[in-house]
Amino acid sequence: MRTLIRQVSIFDGSGSPRQAGAVLVEGERIVRVAFGGDALDGENADVVIEGRGMTLMPGLVDAHTHLTWGSSVEKIYHQFILPPEELKIAAWRNARVLLDHGFTSIYSAGALGDMIEPELAQAIASGETPGPRMVPSTLERSPEGDEGVDTGDVFNGRGPDAMRQFVSYCRDEGVQSIKLVVSGEDALKPNSAMDVLYTREEMLAAGEATREAGMWIAAHTYSPEAIGLALDAGARILYHCSFADDATVERMAADRDKFFYAPGPGVSIAAIEASPPPHIDMTHMKASANVRMGLEGKLVPELKARGVRVLTGGDYGFPFNPHGRNARDLEHFVQYYGFTPAEALRSATQYGGELMGLEVGLVKEGWLADLLLVDGDPTADVAILQDKDRLKMIMKGGALYKAPAEIEPS
Repeated sequence: MRTLIRQVSIFDGSGSPRQAGAVLVEGERIVRVAFGGDALDGENADVVIEGRGMTLMPGLVDAHTHLTWGSSVEKIYHQFILPPEELKIAAWRNARVLLDHGFTSIYSAGALGDMIEPELAQAIASGETPGPRMVPSTLERSPEGDEGVDTGDVFNGRGPDAMRQFVSYCRDEGVQSIKLVVSGEDALKPNSAMDVLYTREEMLAAGEATREAGMWIAAHTYSPEAIGLALDAGARILYHCSFADDATVERMAADRDKFFYAPGPGVSIAAIEASPPPHIDMTHMKASANVRMGLEGKLVPELKARGVRVLTGGDYGFPFNPHGRNARDLEHFVQYYGFTPAEALRSATQYGGELMGLEVGLVKEGWLADLLLVDGDPTADVAILQDKDRLKMIMKGGALYKAPAEIEPS
């Protein structure tokens, strides 16, 4: 199948300005990218899509996804932990919701149920259910005990050998990235963000085991010590990092080509904005969010200026921050971190593709045809991507998940 998308304004994902042009897709890949108002006119194709000046851009990537955090714009759950069968239903639904909203790839930051994500990733890959390309995870692993955080669990106990056993367990399940909660979480347990929940020996053992297994580590880190341990372990992506000090910023800048960073403003802003009913106390969560956003307002621009790859993805799935609103992160990057719209888009496309380890995130010859056709110019106003009705086409691997209203057979 050859699909020609012509008379579009191409944002290629690199942050460069849009250019008028056309794209030819054959099978699952982009085979031609040509520029000019009449580019590829007369090209042989099975299907022709007239862009009429709309923006053609890469599919979005969410770098911090929790599909088993059940709430979405379609269904809100007022409890965090769901029965196993409902948890699976919610995860399957949330995968489809994200694809509906233009997210063609997601990197999991941990799950609330065992084996759900590897099964879902396989179901998506086989075409059994719609959803984005997916790096699956398993239960967030946080150590037990008084210093622990209540969102995770511990497998196989403590110590370096336990970490190796945990990695082996995840590998056998089909998990690609393990989630380690290295710092505490003020929003859930006040004054715990500076707690460090693993020993150096445990972190290094996890790093060695994941490298040997061809797996990755995603790390929840707030404090300088936790960030340093995650970097020493070779974590692929670090989340939050709000309390990084000057020495830690220097370390992160020096290691900028070895890891990715996702601050996760989505949950913070949503918590600040939330108006919960009287019986729901969000006092600690709101206070923590205000502190984090104050710190990140200085930290994130500094890390970006130092060449650290900063990615979008913000703990969506709470009732006050449901799946389907994920594109808000793009606007947060502009409003709170000083990114230009094109820089925010690059975080959610090119850098997201690099995180995934796949040829996605760019409109580039030879790359996978994960593409969006957008009614409007997101390089001028990223907020338009929050309206799924502005997504006139959603293509994943050359297949039209959402087709434009008018397509022409050649």
